[in-house]
Amino acid sequence: MRHLILTAALMFPMAAFAAGSSDSSPPEPTKTTKVCKDGKIWDETTKSCADAKESRLDDDTRYAAVRELAYAGKYGDALYVLAAMSDQSESRVLTYYGFTHRKAGRADLGMQYYQAALKADPDNLLARSYMGQGLVAAGDIKAAKVQLAEIEARGGKSSWPETSLRKAIQTGRTYSY
Repeated sequence: MRHLILTAALMFPMAAFAAGSSDSSPPEPTKTTKVCKDGKIWDETTKSCADAKESRLDDDTRYAAVRELAYAGKYGDALYVLAAMSDQSESRVLTYYGFTHRKAGRADLGMQYYQAALKADPDNLLARSYMGQGLVAAGDIKAAKVQLAEIEARGGKSSWPETSLRKAIQTGRTYSY
């Protein structure tokens, strides 16, 4: 099974690591975006909407909710859920802050979060990809190519972060998931 997953990832590089997950497709709407409001996320255990700060929710549940909320354009709710994460200095949390702020139109603040994510973990390929995509959107192709080179140098050749940034540089189109 592991061999099949690796083979698929190599054959379809866009199918790996999108927005911090192993899924390159946009997140499917769940009750988090269909039913819950004001920073609440669907809790499968209780079959109800729960405040993101509920101690019974784990960070992986929160990450999935952030990804779904950000993709749905619910940036305020995504930021609320991010604020509930247990480790605010973790590179993955900082990357999500950067992504959410950038997609909400606060590109400069998003870039600050990407820089903090890379300071915490220079090998965070997703942060490099999203930073590079932000640079593409700002018209700074030269700086985006620097991030692409860093991704490749850090073992990310043919990964989703490398492929999506390369395509963004070539086409000017960035990715939201």
